[in-house]
Amino acid sequence: MTNREIFRKLSELRSLGVPACLATVTGTSGSTPRETGAKMVVCADGATYGTVGGGCGENKVRSAALRCLLTTKKPELVKVDLTDDLGTGGGAVCGGEMLVFVEPVGKPGK
Repeated sequence: MTNREIFRKLSELRSLGVPACLATVTGTSGSTPRETGAKMVVCADGATYGTVGGGCGENKVRSAALRCLLTTKKPELVKVDLTDDLGTGGGAVCGGEMLVFVEPVGKPGK
């Protein structure tokens, strides 16, 4: 999804009263699947729109977004280490790191 499509989706979700978080890659080092500025929307039901890279790293960001929506209600900076496939013992390893800022959009928890 383009950034324009991401923001259109956020506007739609907000008008429907659907709690959501916006995850944005704010920094990278080494080899990463996405560049700074990549965005993903995560809804309270777990639905996602866009991507911050897929795989284990994206799952970590999705979990942080759900925690933000359902528990803390506060923004969070997530460090995604792609050097060891997050300890899962399999899959592709990019070899870099990403910082992803996760923030609630609209009125979380309503």
